Amino acid sequence: MAAAQDLEAFATWIEGLIRERGYDIDSPRGGGKSRLADAAGVHRAAITRLLQRHSMPDLETMRRLARVLRVPVREMLVRSGQLTPDELPLPPSAGGRADGGAEEPLTLERAAELLGIPAGQREMFVRVASQFLPEGGPAEPPARRRA
Repeated sequence: MAAAQDLEAFATWIEGLIRERGYDIDSPRGGGKSRLADAAGVHRAAITRLLQRHSMPDLETMRRLARVLRVPVREMLVRSGQLTPDELPLPPSAGGRADGGAEEPLTLERAAELLGIPAGQREMFVRVASQFLPEGGPAEPPARRRA
């Protein structure tokens, strides 16, 4: 019974996330399921089975969906009921600041600093690394990127 509840809760959560990311999964000819499947490199049937509450995605499908939907794999695994937060604890630095405040998102500049890239080479690192980010930055919905 818990598995059915986990599937329902997970599917409801991921549906909202898919819509937030700009995929039209509501209209029959919207193409959102196919676009999401293509972007994630998974079969459209896996998306359909999840959204119809027929089956939970396997680990590799979750990893691919997490990347495309820009959520941590950990969140996918916990929300799907595959693991509990205690079974998959956050690393000490990922849980926020010690004073309870939220941690700032990692920037390329901060990544260069954390990687120990010399100050004189950080600008070049940022230019090169930024070429691997999605067009318009990570928050842009997929529908706008393709236009």
